[in-house]
Amino acid sequence: KSAVESDDLNAPLGQTKRRRRPLAPAAIPWTIAAVLASFSSVFLGWALLVKDPLGGEPVVIVATDDKTAPKSQDAGSSGGDGAIAKPPEPDSAAPSATSAQPRSDGGRTVTIIDGSSGKRQDVQLSPNSEPAADATVDRLIESTRHGPIPKIGRDGARPAEVHSQKALETAAKGDLPRIAIVVGGLGISASTTSEALAKLPGPITLAFLPYGADLDRLSARARGEGHEVLLQAPMEPVDYPENDPGPQTLLTTLSTDQNIDRLHWIMSRFRGYVGIAGFMGTRFTASDAALAPILRETAKRGLLYLEDGSSVRSLASQIAGANNMGFAKADIVLDATPTGIEIDRALGRLEQIARERGAAIGMANALPVTIDRLAAWAKTAGQRGVVLVPLTAIALKPKST
Repeated sequence: KSAVESDDLNAPLGQTKRRRRPLAPAAIPWTIAAVLASFSSVFLGWALLVKDPLGGEPVVIVATDDKTAPKSQDAGSSGGDGAIAKPPEPDSAAPSATSAQPRSDGGRTVTIIDGSSGKRQDVQLSPNSEPAADATVDRLIESTRHGPIPKIGRDGARPAEVHSQKALETAAKGDLPRIAIVVGGLGISASTTSEALAKLPGPITLAFLPYGADLDRLSARARGEGHEVLLQAPMEPVDYPENDPGPQTLLTTLSTDQNIDRLHWIMSRFRGYVGIAGFMGTRFTASDAALAPILRETAKRGLLYLEDGSSVRSLASQIAGANNMGFAKADIVLDATPTGIEIDRALGRLEQIARERGAAIGMANALPVTIDRLAAWAKTAGQRGVVLVPLTAIALKPKST
């Protein structure tokens, strides 16, 4: 082509040949529209033809035991295997009602009344079909953002006294030297906790850390078998954070409000304990500014405090005395050297302290060897002239009359 022919300025208007645009891009919007239309048609057809009384809401199918729940004779009941019973139509004038009647075997018979049809259905509940409420525990709790925590009852009842095992102190024991033993670190290992509950006698007090699972059930079982229960509160040791007690540890670097909030979280982990036991805490218990508000809050909630005896610098004794609260301090750690021979020797020293002072407290860890030695020692303690008692028998002073 010449330069004149290639110059668009010199070409006559309307004489330039244009290339045809491809037809494919123009067809794409029509294709998308057709797909959307087909989806809309399917959706509308489903809505018009399919009967769904629940409107697409989630449905849960619950299997029932035919032996305990008789078949309903309602018109909307299922007539075949795997079918879902049609729910009754709502009737604001005749709501459904239920009633429960206790049975001699400890279970209950629940009567369900259909508000629309008036038909009744009796369901037999076995004694173990639902957990029994512990009214004693429930009346001594306060709801917080973390969950229920202990409080003093309206009648002045304190958890430390209400949850104590008073029945274990009998007049027949007379003036024998008393020994209280606390086993801590429970609730983390399921096997060790089960072993402790199976082997240790009721007078031995059990202390649970706040990090285990199912702590409410474990503590309730422990109380049911005659044990007093303590809650172990993790506190800052001197080598923190290299040695970290765990989440929500009470720290000297936090404000009082922050530590109280953490204490409430710790307290909410389970219920029914008589008091708080320090866990680690060699630095925290040596700080009056950090420890004093914690013990005041503990006393305010009717709980006692146990000093584990691991720190000679602890101020817990002085602070507890100033707050007129139940307090105890362990005289010896029984398994500082965790061997059977050393544990037996430590128990011998604990007996000697009890004979000299009239009472003594031993602290131990939930180790298999410790549990075995304590179980064997407890069987013959009475033959050696000492009596094993729960912690509150030593920590709580009897009221003057």
